[in-house]
Formats: sequence, structure tokens, C-alpha cells
Amino acid sequence: MDASGSQPVGNGPGLRALLDDALRYWEPRRILYNLGLAAVVLGWVALTWPHFRPALGLQALALLFVLAVLANVCYCAAYLVDLPLQYSSFRAAWRRRRFALWLAGMLFAALLASYWIADEIYPYVSAAP
Repeated sequence: MDASGSQPVGNGPGLRALLDDALRYWEPRRILYNLGLAAVVLGWVALTWPHFRPALGLQALALLFVLAVLANVCYCAAYLVDLPLQYSSFRAAWRRRRFALWLAGMLFAALLASYWIADEIYPYVSAAP
């Protein structure tokens, strides 16, 4: 057992140290992830403002909150990739390059949010009477 209280894997750090490292890396970037998705949504609303005016209301904010929670649940998928790679012999190389996973996930989330707005929300917002 090491100083962190977890069993080391081979010559590598223990589970607690890997979890600490993953949390220290991914959680500050969650803020940038949320800001990026907020920018996509605000961009859609700003660029098509007269169209979205009737959709703004309490029900829309509740739906937006649910979608934001789901986006943050999807963000947690990074841990499913990060932790096994930290256990592998590729740990050092992975830690230097895991920004690529964040960037790919961010771009995918922005694309998915934009698609969702364009295909599932935009066509169904009725014009103001």
C-alpha cells in the first residue's frame, strides 16, 4: 500500500492517485466545456433572434437545464477512457496528449448541440403571432 492508501499497480501509482490526477485534469476543463456549449446556444439564439423570441419562457429554461445536465453526464465519459489509459503502460504519453480527447469531445458536443437546435428545436418554434 502506498502513502495515498491505495494499492499501486505494478510500479505505477495507486487508484486513489490516478483518480486524483483525473479529477485534477478533467474538472477544471468542465467549466470550459460548459462555456463552449453555452456559446453555441447563445450563438444560435443571437443569430436567429426574432425566430426564437416566442420560445423563451419558463418551460424552455427547464428543458435547457435538463439538456445541460445530460451534457455534463456525457462529459463524464472522459473518465471511462482516461482511467484505463492511466493504468496502462502508455500512461506518460497519454497524460501529455489527453487534451486531444477533451478537444474531440468538446467539438463533438458542440456539433451535437448545434444539430439538436437546428433539427429538433428550430423548426418547431412558431413565429410570433
